[in-house]
Amino acid sequence: MGSAHCENRRLPRIVASVYDLSRLSDWTGFGDRWVVAGLLTLSFAVLARWVRGVTSAGAVAGAVSCFVLYLGGGPTAFAALVTVFVLAWISTRLGYQRKQSLGIAEKREGRNASQVAANLGVATTCAAIVLFNSHHFAWLLATGAALSEAAADTVSSEVGQAFGHRARLITNWESVPAGTNGAVSLTGTLAGVAAAGIVSWVCAAGNLFPRNLLVVSAGAAILGMVADSFLGAWLERHGLLNNDSVNFLSTLVAALASAWLTPAG
Repeated sequence: MGSAHCENRRLPRIVASVYDLSRLSDWTGFGDRWVVAGLLTLSFAVLARWVRGVTSAGAVAGAVSCFVLYLGGGPTAFAALVTVFVLAWISTRLGYQRKQSLGIAEKREGRNASQVAANLGVATTCAAIVLFNSHHFAWLLATGAALSEAAADTVSSEVGQAFGHRARLITNWESVPAGTNGAVSLTGTLAGVAAAGIVSWVCAAGNLFPRNLLVVSAGAAILGMVADSFLGAWLERHGLLNNDSVNFLSTLVAALASAWLTPAG
């Protein structure tokens, strides 16, 4: 208990220090940017593992995403990644005893490599494409939307399971137990919308994409979150997809939706 409390108090300070390190790129060239990306990757992976946000394998998967996101999207993409991690870390620990009693709590050692890859794979791929594509505006917007959806999905699920007193299946509005695949609650949905807005705001504030597209990124993320619930109800409940597949597809929906929602011209 004391160790966990200590971690809770130190996390914001450590996250701030890691983000300050990301700003080294403001005065380094592209070659040195690889060094900064490496330092950030190591720092972020160690932090994530230390606070038990991820397993050792999950830290490796997160490190790969961190490195690519920083190279493709710069400090802002890294800041968005840290925001996703912090939101997921906090929401996972909310109402943990209730989740344990329901048998739906995440393992205390954190998310594993497949979970990390499922949530960050689309954003990482989009950021990688930026490195080789001079017309990278749409890919950066897709990166932000995918990261926003990853946060929205995790927060909506965790908060809904912790505080949602009534969950309903999204396909037919039938009342179901909290934690049921495809179930939604008002509390969880509102929390997910807020998470999408927070991550999209971080992206827009740091100029990952123009600020007038903040609503596009957040809206695409919310569409992805809704798609996640439908996929859970239609496919995951019947054993046709697992949770990692559903999470990956929902971030893909968000990335594609960002292009669809972007005004022409």
